[in-house]
Amino acid sequence: MSRNVKYTTKLHSKRILILGGTSGIGYAVAEACLEHGASTVILSSSSAPRLADAVLRLRESYPDLDPSRIVVHPCDLADKEHLDANVEKLLDAVTRGGTVKLDHVVFTAGDARSLGSLSEVTVEEFEVNQIVRGIAPIIVAKHLPRYLKGGPDCSYTLTGGFIFSKPPPGFSLVAASGLEGLTRGLAVDMAPVRVNLVSPGVVRTEALRGLREEVMRGLEKETTTGRVGRPEDVAEAYLYLMRDGFVTGSILQTNGGRLLV
Repeated sequence: MSRNVKYTTKLHSKRILILGGTSGIGYAVAEACLEHGASTVILSSSSAPRLADAVLRLRESYPDLDPSRIVVHPCDLADKEHLDANVEKLLDAVTRGGTVKLDHVVFTAGDARSLGSLSEVTVEEFEVNQIVRGIAPIIVAKHLPRYLKGGPDCSYTLTGGFIFSKPPPGFSLVAASGLEGLTRGLAVDMAPVRVNLVSPGVVRTEALRGLREEVMRGLEKETTTGRVGRPEDVAEAYLYLMRDGFVTGSILQTNGGRLLV
């Protein structure tokens, strides 16, 4: 085989920041980036203990890995009053004041949502539901140009969900996030940096651990694949969006055919 390897080395020597990388999909993306040769994978979360646990698990999974390739830094994306400052502080810290810039940023951060009924929703409740998943991605985008290397080899990848495309009853507050439109707008405003969104279906993460088995079976029947997603399945979508230097403004569905059922 030729030594001119050009497909499997696209993430070699890249610096990648994952917001929400301590569990679920974000953690799987961190694993995938390390396996594909990223020089530095930076995990961010509001919880210092979860960051420490994620580092421990990664080092146990990859015992031969150079410890310096995993970096963590806390950032509270739910603090509305200090969100702007928190994001800038994070980006400044992980790039040493912008001197060691990032190649890719992945936003998988989320929080527990309070789903009130549409008839009882208040402005305050709606705002709280949007801070981490809707407002924080915008604030990150605001600051990113100073901390990304720039050009089409760099990317910012957001995370949505199938609910935007096929909302069940009672999910209006979640479906109104507007991330799909934001993705396309940012792809224009941040060009030539690429901006895309991964829209996962139901994925077997820590958030589903409390569901009864019959509920899980029902979710599996709502796909054409006959099972819910695995984090390692969905992580491939993020890898693709980082590696394809010609894709931007795209919404990548990975939902097991749920929209077809």
